[in-house]
Amino acid sequence: MSRVKRLSAFVADQIAAGEVVERPASIVKELLENSLDAGAKKIEVRTEVGGVGLVCVRDSGKGIHADDLPLALERHATSKISSTDDLIGIESLGFRGEALASMASVARVKIASATSVDDGGWFVESFSGKIQNSGPTAHPQGTTVEVRDLFYNTPARRKFLKAERTEASQIDQILRRLSLAHMHVGFSLSQARTTGSSGRVNRPLMLVSGDPLDRLSRVLSPDFVENSIYIDESNLNLRLYGWVGLPHHNRRQMDQQFFYVNGRAIRDKLVGHAIRQAYSDVMFHGRHAVYVLYLQVPCDGVDVNVHPTKHEVRFRDARQVHDFIFSGLNRALRSLRPSEKLDGEFTLDPVASTANSLGVFAGPSRQTHFPRFMPSNDHPPGGLAQLAREYEQRSDGPGAGNDDLAAERHGQWSQERSGSSDFQSDQTESDEHPLGYAIAQLHGVYILAQNNQGLVVVDAHAAHERVVYEQMKKAQARDGIARQRLLVPLTFNVSEHEANLVEDYREQLDASGLLVERMGQVSVVVREVPVLLAKADIQRMVQDLLAELMEFGTSDTLSRSNFDVLATLACRGSVRANRQLTITEMNALLRSMEKTENAGICNHGRPTFVQRSMSELDRLFLRGQ
Repeated sequence: MSRVKRLSAFVADQIAAGEVVERPASIVKELLENSLDAGAKKIEVRTEVGGVGLVCVRDSGKGIHADDLPLALERHATSKISSTDDLIGIESLGFRGEALASMASVARVKIASATSVDDGGWFVESFSGKIQNSGPTAHPQGTTVEVRDLFYNTPARRKFLKAERTEASQIDQILRRLSLAHMHVGFSLSQARTTGSSGRVNRPLMLVSGDPLDRLSRVLSPDFVENSIYIDESNLNLRLYGWVGLPHHNRRQMDQQFFYVNGRAIRDKLVGHAIRQAYSDVMFHGRHAVYVLYLQVPCDGVDVNVHPTKHEVRFRDARQVHDFIFSGLNRALRSLRPSEKLDGEFTLDPVASTANSLGVFAGPSRQTHFPRFMPSNDHPPGGLAQLAREYEQRSDGPGAGNDDLAAERHGQWSQERSGSSDFQSDQTESDEHPLGYAIAQLHGVYILAQNNQGLVVVDAHAAHERVVYEQMKKAQARDGIARQRLLVPLTFNVSEHEANLVEDYREQLDASGLLVERMGQVSVVVREVPVLLAKADIQRMVQDLLAELMEFGTSDTLSRSNFDVLATLACRGSVRANRQLTITEMNALLRSMEKTENAGICNHGRPTFVQRSMSELDRLFLRGQ
């Protein structure tokens, strides 16, 4: 066995560099964060050979003083903190003083910079971690960092890099991710395919500062802007705001999920669990939500000094953060229903005013068209027939028990929108009922309705499925969960930690309809289960529940399984295709949808209705052209 010996500074630096510099994208990330910390308003990124040949980042920040440039390349040298007390309230993206030193140990680095008080700029060049050259240079205020020949002195690590196209794509993603957190900063990216090539640029990217919606459209897609809602939730010292995609606007991969804590992009299991839990009742299983969310936490409530890459954080009160994120998103998603105007205006003025102080959104606000939503109202339980009978008894319904009269009345809506008294009357009435009034049924599947905006097409089965499902959930919440005692109690082994959780969460489990007790040091017994879950795999369900409690301190396994059964029952009990509905029945369903949570989405995540405005219909038929 060899003796203990001290590693050379060169070897130690290369080992430490592996924690910070994994690939060219890591270099781009660290340099961009330094530029943002320097207050840059414009950042240019240029790469060659996927970043292996060259990574050049030029910014318009405060710059580095000439005397500080050699020190900037030394390990643990930084201007962002000075004592351990500063670690409690870190507001900058970088703070360890390791990035530039790590790059200098595995690449050739040149830094040129100038401050506002300098007559000119100064540069330093580093090779093998040592400064080889320095002197004055012409340079505007700001800093330019060039990193060439990555891993030239560690060829073994260079072999682990991916293809040029892959590395270039990673750089592109890093820039896009950071650009969403700093919309007041302009970004540009050019990627040459080969070293020294001219005119061969791979996917040039230009993100100008200013309009948040334009940035969202460029980084994600215009579809996301059109199919998302803005949320802004606050509770005590926490604030969650940003854009969340509507449940039907989902993806197979998690490639459009952006979450930021105090402006820092993170990937956190606790946050991901809370978001998945909020979407669990409105989205297909196996699909992933799309969102751009910002969480504001007091600096002393989050520890960012967890991992060298700074992708992970640790919250002081993780349970509070989890529940806050879940409740905020759940409240927003459950409010999705037809509003007074299905295509109403959604203003971003609050975004610009509240977020500018954080440096996240700067620039003019913009108004765009988003679905708006109305508060919930309870509606009576019962099937479609009962809803139709109750609707028929009301005088405000157009049918009032006479389908022919309803059809005749709504036939008037086909008149030109000339501002006549007849139309104005119908418009006022339609404002009270956003989904309008039914005029026909198409192929026994779709309900055609008209409102003051134009045409509404409703999937009758999907809409009725959501209505029945929400009614069943309300009834269960009102009457309690029906329980069934197992004839033969189920006993199985768990870990000692999981057995402790059974004791700690016994009251919560019992309230969910699950009576489970600890039998020994590593065994539990299940005596009662919810009636709806009597045929489920009880052992696996309990094991999954305990695993979630162990990791997150909360679990939705029981409620999710229970809701799955309710969703199946609602699907089977809903109106089927090819069933001919009367005008009264169709209008009853429309009125019920307007009062139902998540009415715009069926139990499987599909949309229940679409709105087509008169202007859209006019364009289809070239009216006015």
